[in-house]
Amino acid sequence: LEFWVHFLKRMLTETVAQNNESTFSMKTGGRWVRLNVGGRTFLTTRQTINRFPDSFLSSLCEGLLPSDMDSDNAYLIDRNPDYFTPVLDYLRHGKLIINKHLSEEGVLEEAEFYNLPGLIQLCKERIAYRDQHNSKNKFVYRALQCNDREVASLLSSMSDGWKLKQLVQLSADSCYGHGTEYLCIVSKNYRESSPLLCSKTDDPK
Repeated sequence: LEFWVHFLKRMLTETVAQNNESTFSMKTGGRWVRLNVGGRTFLTTRQTINRFPDSFLSSLCEGLLPSDMDSDNAYLIDRNPDYFTPVLDYLRHGKLIINKHLSEEGVLEEAEFYNLPGLIQLCKERIAYRDQHNSKNKFVYRALQCNDREVASLLSSMSDGWKLKQLVQLSADSCYGHGTEYLCIVSKNYRESSPLLCSKTDDPK
């Protein structure tokens, strides 16, 4: 008796699940697709998924790739759900939209996984722009004191990347024969890998 009770309960559960799925399909006309990404369910249209036919998601939903489904008939995808949102937004709008708590490199990783060349290009452009923007106006400055006889030697001994920003006269030619004193302000982009200054420049005198 217990066997038949258990059997009937299982049959009833499966029937209810099938009816629910059939109802969902009838209401949506098969246009909607469920995606379970890292335990979070996303709902989108088949038209959105198939916007890029060569993508991983399009191949998955068209049955071209083997897949498992959860109890709600959502495709199981073992990826980070936070980084899937920019992917889905790109499929919907064709634009790169990133939450401030996410990194461009993380979205790039997902774009490569889902085989979306357009999104890959957008991520690389955003990363290049970010790195270029962050590097602007970040310089190391040094002030070097020398006299008029040492200025030319000082400037010629600076290593690559250092540039003269300003030459300030400190004092006129003195009676002691030391010549006019100058303060040389030099700068260098700190992101460059060349040495700061050679030893001769560090101590121009």
